[in-house]
This record gives sequence, C-alpha cells and structure tokens, in this order.
Amino acid sequence: MNKTELIDTIASEAGMSKADAARALNATTDAITSAMASGDGVQLTGFGSFVVRDRAARTGRNPQTGASIQIKASKVAAFKAGKALKGAVNK
Repeated sequence: MNKTELIDTIASEAGMSKADAARALNATTDAITSAMASGDGVQLTGFGSFVVRDRAARTGRNPQTGASIQIKASKVAAFKAGKALKGAVNK
C-alpha cells in the first residue's frame, strides 16, 4: 500500500474527503517526525512505538575495493510493533 492508497482508505473508513484525509495523514507523520527529531519517542497503544536508537561507530568494508572504512555513530529511527498489531499480523 502506498501513500495514495492509504489516504483513500482513511477517507473511506473515516467518512471524510480525500483532501482532509491527506491533511490528517501529513499532520500525523509531521508530528511523529518532529518528536523523533527532538529525540522523543511516540507510543500508539495497541499499534506500536516509534523510537530513536543510537547506533555505535563500527568498521565496515568498501564493497568495491574491500578496504576497511570507519562508519560514524548515528541515530536511527526504529518501530516496535505492539501486541495488537502483532496479533493481527499473525492471525
């Protein structure tokens, strides 16, 4: 499912216009992005949690040359599915 299909589904399920559904989806993703950019997580009970995790520095390899390279530490976005979502997927 892509973003357009998701907007269509939201509009039909909520009984709203596609434009309103698009604004609602964009506002939701913007709020999650802003929270995670500031280092906060977002928990949606029953659905899951969006969290920021620290990834340690590590040594990698250049696949073309085989040379070792140092990869810097970074922060990564992660999602952990909630119990209800896991149950729905494994149904």
